[in-house]
Amino acid sequence: MKLSLSLAAIAALLPQALGISRWDTCGGGGVTTGKCDDGLVCVELSEYYYQCLKLAPPYSPTSTSTSTSTRTTSTTFVVVYEHPELEQLYLDFSINFYKHLDDDYVQYKFFDVRNIDICLPRCQEVQVLRSSAEFGSAIPGTLNKDYTWPSPSSVDYFLGKGMNFFRIPFMMERMSPPATGLTGPFDSAYLSGLKTIVNYITSKGGYAALDPHNYARYNGSVITDVSLFKTWWKNMATEFLTNDHVIFDLNNEPWGIPATDAAALMQAGLDGVRAAGATQSVFVQGTSWTGAWSWESSGNGDAFKTISDPLNNVVIEMHQYLDTDGSGTNSTCVSPTVGAERLQVATNWLKANNKKGFIGELGAGSNNDCISAIRGALCLMQTSDVWIGFAWWAAGPWWGNYYQSIEPPSGPAIARILPEALLPFA
Repeated sequence: MKLSLSLAAIAALLPQALGISRWDTCGGGGVTTGKCDDGLVCVELSEYYYQCLKLAPPYSPTSTSTSTSTRTTSTTFVVVYEHPELEQLYLDFSINFYKHLDDDYVQYKFFDVRNIDICLPRCQEVQVLRSSAEFGSAIPGTLNKDYTWPSPSSVDYFLGKGMNFFRIPFMMERMSPPATGLTGPFDSAYLSGLKTIVNYITSKGGYAALDPHNYARYNGSVITDVSLFKTWWKNMATEFLTNDHVIFDLNNEPWGIPATDAAALMQAGLDGVRAAGATQSVFVQGTSWTGAWSWESSGNGDAFKTISDPLNNVVIEMHQYLDTDGSGTNSTCVSPTVGAERLQVATNWLKANNKKGFIGELGAGSNNDCISAIRGALCLMQTSDVWIGFAWWAAGPWWGNYYQSIEPPSGPAIARILPEALLPFA
């Protein structure tokens, strides 16, 4: 999600002199390093995920208000929301908003794991579960303190409901420590954790997408050396060469770079996977947070026309949220028809260019308009013959009361989104 995540671990560590950009993570797990750019506020969406959002004018550094929940706790809010209606929404879900203009933060975003059978010719599966291996700011970090991996019991829950695709985000800096760089050896413990959950999923018949959740960045900088990225993916694909239920999701939500650069990076990663001898599916993503609704206007439409795979097994991954700015930070959808409307241009592009697409992040609120919009989007996808599936944002053991979470047993979106909008298409 650009927030994305636009409500979506880290993209990249920005130099200390720079502020954290809008939609990016500004901390988690009680750790804060750096601070948001001017005009942005760091919002705690869950215990482990904070994000920089835009302040609503007029802004006063000392202007705060205290609200008391209908439950037994009180929550402090800063009256500077990008969407003022978020105050009651997040109060209802006991999510705290904090203003941190002087504290230090780290840039991060979201992460997830999803569900879809990539072998199906039509969209007939839904998201599953989201991982948390990109949570937190510490590198390498401590397992179960700074980050965690998906719960096997949650994997079983989703598999039992017919969902069989899991997108597993992780942090490249933890996998490839900056001291040795992208071509150095992988961290053995972190790689072992990834393999453990991947093998659990695939041994049960599910599909696991490896998702470096880095926004086309590594160690604080945009990845510009495509040869290093190619080598990194050659090495990673080699680790999973014989597991035909693994999918290579090359990098999450590039942003702030030209579409041509994003396409070149993705082509290099794809070439690296094939150089390893891997034949599994490869997912590629465009710039501007790989948004479906902006696929043409962002330049991705032109840049990705020539993406090529000798095995013809590449999938264009796009993300789509249904609130006003497409960020996934607001539970109110634009209209009951916005889902299909926002996917129409991308659908037309896929057809015109003989490509297959996948919605890697889909998100909206638990209300009638949003549920209608989700259904409309999925009906369009199912009847278009160009989308192989979609994944819901989000699930995972550390999402807490985040309003889009379908993490069992009691994620806020389980009550309506799961039975009314997702399972009918599973």
